[in-house]
Amino acid sequence: SKMINDKIVPGYKALHEFMKTDYMAAGRESSGIDAIPNGAAYYKHQIKLYTTTEMTADEIHELGLSEVSRISSEMEKIKEEVGFKGSLKAFFDYVRGRKELMPYSNPQEIIDNFNAIHTKMKPKVDKLFDKQPKTAFEVRRTETFREASASAEYNPGSLDGTRPGIFYTPIPDATKYNVYSDESLFLHEAIPGHHFQISLTQENEDLPKFRKTLWYSAYGEGWALYTESLGSELGLFEDPYQYFGMLGAEMHRAVRLVVDTGLHAKGWSREKAIAYCLENEAESEEGITSEIERYMANPGQALSYKIGQLKIRELRAKAEQALGDKFDIREFHNQVLETGCVPLALLENKINSWIENSNQ
Repeated sequence: SKMINDKIVPGYKALHEFMKTDYMAAGRESSGIDAIPNGAAYYKHQIKLYTTTEMTADEIHELGLSEVSRISSEMEKIKEEVGFKGSLKAFFDYVRGRKELMPYSNPQEIIDNFNAIHTKMKPKVDKLFDKQPKTAFEVRRTETFREASASAEYNPGSLDGTRPGIFYTPIPDATKYNVYSDESLFLHEAIPGHHFQISLTQENEDLPKFRKTLWYSAYGEGWALYTESLGSELGLFEDPYQYFGMLGAEMHRAVRLVVDTGLHAKGWSREKAIAYCLENEAESEEGITSEIERYMANPGQALSYKIGQLKIRELRAKAEQALGDKFDIREFHNQVLETGCVPLALLENKINSWIENSNQ
């Protein structure tokens, strides 16, 4: 305790004082990385790093705007389907506060619901995936000591297969837990999202060791977001609110394309980016503010999800069209998954040659 009181606490106090005074006074007024020397070149590098493509900031910004408007119109359809009369923004609040979507009183019921989602889709998973991981899988409640600030997440199994892949979900208060996005969340973080993708890569004996743990977020997050759109094919999203949950998660990734490029290449302020998100998605203001600050701190990372997902969807559509009756969704998924995490350009080359070879 002497060490803590005499060394660590005063150290933190001094750091806090420095950050509050000298550091803040010398800080810049701008929000984007392009305002600093070589900032534009740095952002270009970050786009390539995180999307593994040659796309420009302008192209990504335009793509984001068109995705936001496409997803908005899908959301409007759900709003009409459930008979809600107000604006889309009012519908977000309605869904977040709807008592019927908070049916639980204890954490175990929430875990049981995720397991029920898994059971419900199992028969369909076999129709879409012939190669499935051997690594065990389980759903657990996030540990109490970190639950208050945690988000739902996937923790990979060990390389030797002794530790299972775990889907952790924080449940600080079961009575306030809203289930409207649980199906899409399970698809993304668990099956067939990160659990399939990471476990199959780790179990693949043909890959050298460094590739078993290699991570390109355009591929990894792109795959997880792609699997959310498989919900209907997997027998889920029968409830319009669960489908709306998936659209909400997709919208969250689409607005990122607009605000990340807005901040770092188009002179947007932090406040303009926050306002844009509040206008277009269902997250809370606190949540959006911390998201925007995350994008400011790590330019380009937030672009990876949607760019990857759209590329996988585009390659699937291309294969379906080119192969017609010969198209086998299980084989397509094998092709995408078996090489593990790769830059999108390599994935595209691979799928293109697979289409050519299958057509011969």
